Amino acid sequence: MSRIKITLLALLLVFILIQFIRPARNENGQASTDQIGKVYAVPENVKAVLKASCYDCHSNNTHYPWYAEIQPAGWWLASHIKKGKSELNFDLFGEYSKRRQDSKLKSIANSIEDGTMPLPSYTLIHADAKLSKDEKMLIKNWVKTTRDSLSKKK
Repeated sequence: MSRIKITLLALLLVFILIQFIRPARNENGQASTDQIGKVYAVPENVKAVLKASCYDCHSNNTHYPWYAEIQPAGWWLASHIKKGKSELNFDLFGEYSKRRQDSKLKSIANSIEDGTMPLPSYTLIHADAKLSKDEKMLIKNWVKTTRDSLSKKK
């Protein structure tokens, strides 16, 4: 057998073996009492945009695409989700201090304004997660209203 065939066979074997090493899935299915919609008024249209564009990486319930079943893509997704949840988790928003909530809300508006969220790598595959001008304005207005109500509670 040639060296190339042996190398390709070894790579195929490694690819098959890594399919059995799967990351934990981010699927809680539970409605948390600390989720943002239970802490602040989130209109249905805002909630729909957040779910479509943010919740896969920033909540405890990710909707997984088919390619998450193929490693190493599943590992890459798990890494993105873990990082996203460490930055902001809408399901645990009520656990944050008021100061941190305000900071996270401000970050949401800034990230939308500068185009860093949702991630371009995410919207490349999830075209429905791209935010239109109207959706950006909707979220930013909701953030402003929510931040204003938060400052009144201080």
